[in-house]
Amino acid sequence: MTKIRLRDFIVTKDDWIFAVSDYFHPHGIRSTLRYVPDENGERELDGKRYKKYDFDVSFDFMRQNRPEWVEDVHVVPEDQIKKVLPPTSAIEKWYGVDSRVTVVVDTLEKAGIPRNMIGITGSLLPGLQNEGSDIDFVVYGEQWFIARDAIAKAKSEGGPIEDIDENMWKRIYNKRIPEISFEEFITHEKRKGNRGMVEGTYFDLLFVRDWEQIKEPTQRGEDIGTLKIEAKVTNADLAYDAPSVYKVDHDEIDHVLSYTHTYAGQALAGETIEAQGVVEQIGDIKRLVVGTSREPKGEWIRSLTLLEKEGLI
Repeated sequence: MTKIRLRDFIVTKDDWIFAVSDYFHPHGIRSTLRYVPDENGERELDGKRYKKYDFDVSFDFMRQNRPEWVEDVHVVPEDQIKKVLPPTSAIEKWYGVDSRVTVVVDTLEKAGIPRNMIGITGSLLPGLQNEGSDIDFVVYGEQWFIARDAIAKAKSEGGPIEDIDENMWKRIYNKRIPEISFEEFITHEKRKGNRGMVEGTYFDLLFVRDWEQIKEPTQRGEDIGTLKIEAKVTNADLAYDAPSVYKVDHDEIDHVLSYTHTYAGQALAGETIEAQGVVEQIGDIKRLVVGTSREPKGEWIRSLTLLEKEGLI
């Protein structure tokens, strides 16, 4: 079996298309159903129509059609996989064909990022995008931070890569429905630098671990209650990963883990955060988990250092 990691796509023998949602696959590929052949579907690929499934609806479909594949995610048996679509393959497909992709890839390569460290996930990966589709770029490992800086530089130079306007920020905020105010949300987001517009299309810059960074799976702990903490972040190397990881200096909590993309990159090492979520016990340590549901209520991460600096608290 080809090595498979987060944000790859897989195609089953039934032509169901799944987005890979983990780095570790102990008994089948941990993923989420995204597209299924459907003659009434709104997307098309090679003359076949597909229906796109959002997160919650995909679970309903899977419970009806493949209940044995449903766990906390969808677990696809390896013998059912027909094809693996790594994000790097989408660069080969769209570079020189789609001017938006070409502009971003050229910008990243100019910054010294090898093309084999750049990819596209989301609907463009299988070729099921429509006119309104965003572009989800992937950059692997430490190269991601170089990419983010290159995009920031490109935005400042007034070319086809631009900052997000207020309306788009509101659209993103309303889609996420976070537990922080719009003003706080946008203050955190603008600092991250992992979103932009290219030729009028919204794009994301997503972090995926390089192979040597994939070491051990995230263990599931036992929920023992909820907690709000203030703590200093001591390490944020995987703050943009999925899940995001923030090591903290706190009497009780070893690290904060966020499963929601809203709080990826939310704080830097050395900053003080406020976080509220579910406490999990794993062996001798406790961690705070944010994003225990798709749109978590009563769970958040805020950089108090940033908010204080910007005069918001």
